[in-house]
Amino acid sequence: MTRILLVEDDDDIREALTRALGAQGVTVAAVARGSDALGRLTEFAPDAVILDLGLPDLDGSDVLAMIRSLSDVPVLVATARDDERQIVRLLDAGADDYIIKPYSAAQVLARVRAVLRRQGPGADEAPTALRIADLVIDPQGREVRLAGELLVLTRKEFDLLLYLAQRPGQVVSKDNLLADVWNLPWGGGDRTVDVHVSWLRRKLGESAAEPRFLHSVRGVGIKLVDPS
Repeated sequence: MTRILLVEDDDDIREALTRALGAQGVTVAAVARGSDALGRLTEFAPDAVILDLGLPDLDGSDVLAMIRSLSDVPVLVATARDDERQIVRLLDAGADDYIIKPYSAAQVLARVRAVLRRQGPGADEAPTALRIADLVIDPQGREVRLAGELLVLTRKEFDLLLYLAQRPGQVVSKDNLLADVWNLPWGGGDRTVDVHVSWLRRKLGESAAEPRFLHSVRGVGIKLVDPS
């Protein structure tokens, strides 16, 4: 059964959508404030979040950033403004989709299902852990172990490592990494990639001078290789 966390301060919309989604077999946890949403996120463990941008206590964009720091749960932002620049900014900030008000429960449910399909394997089919020598990357649990030891990675460090591990031996340009991992335009900040690669190398026990997993190809990009 699909579980949705609804963050909407309008009482009428919140109650009507909760009833309509419930009639479709969806379990809904509904809150009116951004601060309440963060608490319910961990308690309720939703499959998706519907986040209204106009909240009374916190800006919806700030709530999105907080959710993204805690979870990879799909987030659909709801806005009354069909503003392309705002929508692009929110998608770049981590939203998975958007809904323009007014919307119907049927549209919400259809968009949630579409987002969940795009997430990859279904709930009963967990992504397979990636193994490169003694490095094990668990996409589902977002954990990385090296020689059995759990590594503490930031969200972007994990995203970068997973992206490269899914393309073993393939040289990936910094522009592609910026676009696919950071959602930034090409040429938007090579230094961002360099810094994160440096941090990753340190945690993997290697360096640019003595690489083990992460190899730079001058003027081209980065690749992850099996050192064995």
